[in-house]
Amino acid sequence: MKMLVLGAGVIGTTAAWYLSQSGHEVTVVDRQTRAGNETSFANGGQISVSHAEPWANPHAPMKLVKWLARDDAPLLLRPRLDPAQWRWCVQFLIECLPSRTRHNIAQLVRLGLYSRASLQALRAETGIAYDHLQRGILHFYTDAHEFDAAQAPAQVMRDHGCEIEMIDADRCVQIEPALATARDRLVGGSFTPTDESGDAHRFTVELARLGGERGVQFLTGTRILGLTRVGDRIESVRVVDANGSPGTLRADAYVMALGSYSPLMLNKVGIDAPIYPTKGYSVTIPVGAQHTAPQVSLTDDEYKIVFSRLGDRLRCAGTAELNGYDTELNEVRCRAIVDRLFTLFPNAGDRSQVRYWTGLRPSTPSNVPLIGRSRIGNLYLNTGHGTLGWTHACGSGRALADIVSGRAPEVDFAFLGGARPKRNPAPALVNA
Repeated sequence: MKMLVLGAGVIGTTAAWYLSQSGHEVTVVDRQTRAGNETSFANGGQISVSHAEPWANPHAPMKLVKWLARDDAPLLLRPRLDPAQWRWCVQFLIECLPSRTRHNIAQLVRLGLYSRASLQALRAETGIAYDHLQRGILHFYTDAHEFDAAQAPAQVMRDHGCEIEMIDADRCVQIEPALATARDRLVGGSFTPTDESGDAHRFTVELARLGGERGVQFLTGTRILGLTRVGDRIESVRVVDANGSPGTLRADAYVMALGSYSPLMLNKVGIDAPIYPTKGYSVTIPVGAQHTAPQVSLTDDEYKIVFSRLGDRLRCAGTAELNGYDTELNEVRCRAIVDRLFTLFPNAGDRSQVRYWTGLRPSTPSNVPLIGRSRIGNLYLNTGHGTLGWTHACGSGRALADIVSGRAPEVDFAFLGGARPKRNPAPALVNA
């Protein structure tokens, strides 16, 4: 089929890759001048199957109340006169129920395992380079209560195939010696040796290049104005090209991969997608031989910040701010990340060369993305990945290509449109 993928972030680009590999004629449309230039540009860099406990969990409501007065809070709600924001918040509270949390963890782990294995297979096939490291992910805790509360979710993850080990503070320092300067703060951690890290932006740019060499067409600098629906099908997409000229693009089927902007387009054709933008921040600093920056990718539970080594750079990213489509940098939140970085790792890098970035993550209340066929016959969704877009990109794209091609996906996941996994998913792939 002739496929039109809307969005050239890591989600849209990987979907285009797998659709093309399945024999479809693929065009990708994006308003940026190159692939990966919005939310995929400077994320935390983790391929983190172990980051499967959603923001919506039984402990979240009390934390939100505590954080309301803090401008540097890990999860910050800025109330707006926006019905979409309040509907999302109500649904978020429902997803905090213990049964919903367990269900959502299972979904995220299964998709994460499948996606990580798909990324590894793609890397072996293409030799794609993106500053990746296979040193695992260490999640460390500085609060004993939070460490105790992490035991049950970790067991749910193990039950679904995630290799995760709860460890003491000394073992944390053994795995990542840079934590020695913060040893007196640590109470324990969890370690997932099979998780990875890498530069999502570099991956997306390289995969777009490889896709282009294999026939995928990228229409960059092209603004998407909206979808035209006729009956139960999408007839076309209205755009403005790089020269400012209006136009119409047509295909046999369409993939919505516009991240946080997906619901704005979907609402106009009668689909109410439970996605709301959560603004995240990142800091990137150069590191050299004289610095003691972490080598293992880390997650700081107290501040909800991740640290990933990307070649000669250290990426620190995290926090979530519900503030509509605002993309202004908040200096307080940026400074909080930098202060935490140098509190934990005083000699991590050159503070004078810090670079700040912010982007909008497309978050569902459950953290579980929307993947599959919509109720409009030729419109497919691949969006709503929240903080796990990089982690789930390859698995989402590969599964979507299967669904579009009439094949059963190889992963047990709650896909849209009634798609069902193969009865016996390949164990080597799912548990790699």
